[in-house]
Formats: sequence, structure tokens, C-alpha cells
Amino acid sequence: MTVNYLQVKNIIYKIADVIEENKMYLTNLDAAIGDGDHGLNMSKGFKVVKEKLESDESKNIGDILKKVSMALISTVGGASGPLYGTAFMKAGMKAINKDEIDINDFTLLLEEALKGIKDRGKATIGEKTMVDTLEPALYALKASINDKLDCVECLDKMMDAAFIGKENTKDMIAKKGRASYLGERSKGHLDPGAVSSYLILKTICDEVKAIRG
Repeated sequence: MTVNYLQVKNIIYKIADVIEENKMYLTNLDAAIGDGDHGLNMSKGFKVVKEKLESDESKNIGDILKKVSMALISTVGGASGPLYGTAFMKAGMKAINKDEIDINDFTLLLEEALKGIKDRGKATIGEKTMVDTLEPALYALKASINDKLDCVECLDKMMDAAFIGKENTKDMIAKKGRASYLGERSKGHLDPGAVSSYLILKTICDEVKAIRG
């Protein structure tokens, strides 16, 4: 199956809604080990994303993702803006001139997004960051495609791995950002970036399933 540019826009609108619904949950997670503003900042950024896309008529998915990137970089404070902005920018560069994408395209976009986050944040898996959600999710997605599972099965496998990766951050000691100042005291708390990454992937998965019907 493929997802066209209008459906990509609708998925991004839904991500904005989910971030809004979970902004205090994310903020409370961040308050325990960080600045306490992750959810509020992400909500602010995705509100601007919606405004930008509602007045945009581009059919180019690469351009759409670039606009998401620029909105997040310019409005989301802390590390989240540059990291998520870089992720959408890198993904968009692999979707230039495409008006629809399939599961193989999505895998490439996710791979580029993860590379961008790791390069920008100098983070690796096991350091209690969004990488701990995204990297296992990408590996599971690629393995499922190699096993020739259908699109929905691939996305389900991706989400299973993303969930485990997100939950594993609770037992990790933070190595990046303000949470790293807490050392051992950062254990016992989910990483807010790992959780927001999970929510974004889950929204993509749920919306693609709804499109497929």
C-alpha cells in the first residue's frame, strides 16, 4: 500500500493532536529528570506545524516534511526542537519530489531521521534518549520487511520494539542532557523524548492502519 501527500499531512495533523493530548504527561515526565517543559514545548511546536501546513498546497512530501522541520526548529525550545527538526529535515530529503510513499520509503525516512538525531545529539542506544525507542523500532521494521511480512505486520513489529525500547529507558542512567546531571537518580523514570518518539511512531502506525481499513 502507499500513502499519498494528503494522507501524510493528515498523519502530521494527528501527531499534533496526540502531542497536545499528552503535553502534560510528557511535561510531568520531564519535570522528574529534566527541565519540565518537553510536552509544553512540543505542543507549541506542533501547533505551528499545523498552521504552516494548513496554508500549504505542496504535493511534494519532501517539502511538507521540510516545513515541519523548520516549524519545530524555530519554535520548540531545549534540545527537542533541533533534534526533531533534524529528524524531519533528514527524512524530507529522502522524500523530495514524491507525492506518495510506501513501507520501503518509510523505512528509509525513519533510517535517515535516526541518523540525523544520532549525529545531532551524539547519542547512542542505552543512553536514555529517543534513540532507545527509534533504533529498535527501525531494526524491527527492517527485519519484518526482509521476512516479507505485510505492511500492517511490519508496523506492528515496529511498535512492539518501540514499546520495549521506550520502557527500557526507565532502568537506564541518563547520559545526555540535563537528566545526566542526576546520575543514578535518573533511574526509575521514563525518558520523555523516548516517550514522545513512541507516541509519534504509534500515531503513524495507527493512521496507516486506518487508511488501509
